[in-house]
Amino acid sequence: MNQEQLNKVSTGKGFIAALDQSGGSTPKALKLYGVEESAYKDEAEMFDLVHAMRSRIVTSPAFSGQRVLGAILFEMTMDRQFDGQDAAAYLWEKKQVVPFLKVDKGLAAEADGVQTMKPMPELDALLARAVKKGIFGTKMRSVVNAANPKGIDAVVEQQFAVGKQILAAGLMPIIEPEVNIKATDKKEAEALLKAAILKQLDALGADQKVMLKLTIPTVDGFYGELVKHPKVVRVVALSGGYSRDESNAMLAKNPGVIASFSRALTEGLSAQQSDAEFDAALDKAVESIYQASLT
Repeated sequence: MNQEQLNKVSTGKGFIAALDQSGGSTPKALKLYGVEESAYKDEAEMFDLVHAMRSRIVTSPAFSGQRVLGAILFEMTMDRQFDGQDAAAYLWEKKQVVPFLKVDKGLAAEADGVQTMKPMPELDALLARAVKKGIFGTKMRSVVNAANPKGIDAVVEQQFAVGKQILAAGLMPIIEPEVNIKATDKKEAEALLKAAILKQLDALGADQKVMLKLTIPTVDGFYGELVKHPKVVRVVALSGGYSRDESNAMLAKNPGVIASFSRALTEGLSAQQSDAEFDAALDKAVESIYQASLT
């Protein structure tokens, strides 16, 4: 594991940009960017357009390691280039931004109030490819829709089992058991989730550490124990459907937690903007998220 990148992610000031929209979320991301579905005729063209959006973001002068610690990439993005250079290499060598990779293959059907991850039979091969590409860490998402102890335990057990597989490959796992912001018992779900995570953290080996990506909690500072836990490199927060202003305001009330926003980062960016307008809008977004992450 790259020690310089680990130090940056562990102690640096800033946030992690989530640029990992998958096939299911890409049409919505493009629409918010001002690109209608009529602008592409198939999936290949759709992915070309979203890659152009991501390229515009990461090559912008507003996007650099001064305020952005890391960026999470979609698998297809890892295999592409930014400004003529492999994506992960460009992020680190040109921007000093630590590259992460989304590795999950989507969500299974809901059971016991949660959606675990679909099976990942090709994960070892993907991790080996990620190491060769210069990826530092990974991200994988499950969803908690209700305060169901059995379901939440299943989500957390699966996340940590896969996390250990990722650690064994020499990469840093971001464990992401998202709590749905629309859950009627969100606060109760978060209490069960924290207890399950603490149990798994305490069972990790002497040299095993992970990152956590969590929904901003209902109770301010609720994940303080996780922030301070010796097995946790960093706790990052997802925006989960909140607007950027809402996300920033809530994040600022959670000391030690930094942002890892997707939609809240790209909010207000448009394909129709001139480069100057785009860079100004991105700079404003990056600065606001950076400030909220300094708490």
